[in-house]
Amino acid sequence: MPLFKYSPKIWDALKLKQGIYARLPKHYLKSLEQKEPTPVHWKPLGVQYRANPNTGQKERVQDVPIPIFYPPPSQDGLWGGEGLISGFRYANGDKLSTRLRKTWKPQLFKRELYSEILDHKFTITVTARTLDLIDTAYGFDFYILRTTKEDLNSKLGMDLKRAMLLRLARKDTELYPNDSVEREKVYNKYKQFEIPEEEAEWFGLSLEEAVEKQRQLEYKEPEPLFKACVDELVEELQIQKFSEPHLIEKE
Repeated sequence: MPLFKYSPKIWDALKLKQGIYARLPKHYLKSLEQKEPTPVHWKPLGVQYRANPNTGQKERVQDVPIPIFYPPPSQDGLWGGEGLISGFRYANGDKLSTRLRKTWKPQLFKRELYSEILDHKFTITVTARTLDLIDTAYGFDFYILRTTKEDLNSKLGMDLKRAMLLRLARKDTELYPNDSVEREKVYNKYKQFEIPEEEAEWFGLSLEEAVEKQRQLEYKEPEPLFKACVDELVEELQIQKFSEPHLIEKE
């Protein structure tokens, strides 16, 4: 068994403290902090002990979350925190029969959703819970802007959120550029979510995308060799010209 100086569990945290990772903006590094999403397929009890309803005696309870698997297609849609659950079922519906493996999957729909900020309609794969959350938030844009990264759990959702924040930050040039009345109406409706453009550009980027963005910001194209040679030749000619004696002809 190999011996490591640091536990593999903290490798990701240590990686962010050196090299190009450490030069990423502080607000982006802060957004990488892991937070617990809102439970969807189970309800946490929030207590370690409770009274037995039959005997009235205090007993310990297990508050264990259900493991959920999020397949790659979930990143291309808005599943509302739902995912795949693997478990077992009984063949004949009773505990005396054989256990069979089963996977529970959310019901998916294709729906057309309109964004006021982006002024565009998107055809997105959603679940029934996503549609309920959009209704609860009073609109698609409010749902995207109010929902945290952990609860969205979608690359598409974070890309839409970054695009909305950028549109709000650049309202004078990109938010309804040909309709000033509609621009003010939409901006006043969502201005509570506005953040500086410098932060909006980094919002929702994956770590790989952020590193590539930082690399491009730091990268400088090398100066062409012929230009350096031309500048050196011009400088030598100027020095030679000034070193030559200047003759004045008398009339």
